[in-house]
Amino acid sequence: MKVSTRKVGSVTIIDLNGKITIGKGDLILREAVDKVLGEGQSRILLNLNGVSYMDSAGIGELVSCFKRVVERKGTMKLVNPGGRVQDLLALTKLDEYFETYQSEGEALASFAA
Repeated sequence: MKVSTRKVGSVTIIDLNGKITIGKGDLILREAVDKVLGEGQSRILLNLNGVSYMDSAGIGELVSCFKRVVERKGTMKLVNPGGRVQDLLALTKLDEYFETYQSEGEALASFAA
């Protein structure tokens, strides 16, 4: 999995590409979120547009990252989950917990609200 980060205003966007699976993708996700939190950023948008697959370890790490962000009084939202990832979020009912948006503009605007 490949990760890149960028800032738009006060929001840090983490662009994820590849598979979030046990042993590598989940660790890369954790490190990316921890790095952003370590830099003092607390408004995080995970761009899942490039994520083609996520297993149970990936789901677990997504929840764990969300928990760490909230513990630091931050906000983490999701944008652009693809078909399989969106289906997985719905199947696990995590779509009820994560604020999820279909467009980056809409997601960024939600941080200002």
